[in-house]
Amino acid sequence: MPVRRVVPDIHSDDLDGNRTFYGLLGFEEVMNLGWVMTLASPANPTAQLIFMTHDKTAPVTPDLSIEVDDVDAVHAAVLASGARIVRPLQDEEWGVRRFFVEDPNGRVVNVLSHRAPAPGTGNTAAAGAGTDG
Repeated sequence: MPVRRVVPDIHSDDLDGNRTFYGLLGFEEVMNLGWVMTLASPANPTAQLIFMTHDKTAPVTPDLSIEVDDVDAVHAAVLASGARIVRPLQDEEWGVRRFFVEDPNGRVVNVLSHRAPAPGTGNTAAAGAGTDG
């Protein structure tokens, strides 16, 4: 089950301030849905930070996002382990399939895979590395 990237989810009510501050360190905005924003390094696009005011479709805000190649296989393995699922597996309108699980430290982990864009829709955001939430 290959891991594509790991990104901290930072809870913040100041998305603009974070964009400005982390811009000084070389990060650029690659996605912004108003409640969640992803900044990435142009030189290394998998070096990312996620800032969230809240989570639009979940009862809690995750602490960490891990993108995997096959979220369904990871979900099955996590269920079999007996770990606590905080939010069930589901598809999101912004092009990811994800679930939340609690790690042994009580941290909420957002586990996701990007979905391929629907044929003929021109929606390339679903395949992009910056559309998490």
